[in-house]
Amino acid sequence: MDVISEIKPKKIVYISCNVSTLARDIERLTQKGYTLQKVQPVDMFPETLHVECVALMSKVAP
Repeated sequence: MDVISEIKPKKIVYISCNVSTLARDIERLTQKGYTLQKVQPVDMFPETLHVECVALMSKVAP
């Protein structure tokens, strides 16, 4: 999170296989000036309970 704060990308695409860490990191990035634009679950492993999540976040204009 510190490196992201330093380089200040305009957009972040976050891919996660763990929803709890995704939620934690979205919270942290929100506090650093990003807003969640979209979250898309992706079922890469049919017939299992495992789902990947792709989140798009954008830097809020000052």
